[in-house]
Amino acid sequence: MSRGKNVLGGDLQTCSTDPMTGWFRDGCCGTGPGDMGMHVICCRVTEDFLEFSKSTGNDLSTPIPEFRFPGLTPGDQWCVCAARWKDAYDAGHACEVVLEATHMSALEFASLEELQQHAVSE
Repeated sequence: MSRGKNVLGGDLQTCSTDPMTGWFRDGCCGTGPGDMGMHVICCRVTEDFLEFSKSTGNDLSTPIPEFRFPGLTPGDQWCVCAARWKDAYDAGHACEVVLEATHMSALEFASLEELQQHAVSE
């Protein structure tokens, strides 16, 4: 089964299996029906990003077991909502992005150039 393409045009790579991320909790930032938040940008979160996200009403640090969400700490890689990453980018709080593990649909929210400004390798 194809996981889709990344923003560079290659096969979508795994973002994280510890913690297990992705809309489908398969480690990949793929998307599908029901993913209203478009969890397609593979981020390596920072304290700054987590604090900004929490200040805007999206607490990514507190575990929510019923949604299989472990809570994130700086350095974790996680598939974040494309619009939320773009909000953080616009406010100067974007975290690092793993381009090979970021789904091509992220380009509907942020340009490749914006994503490349924060690119890191796995």
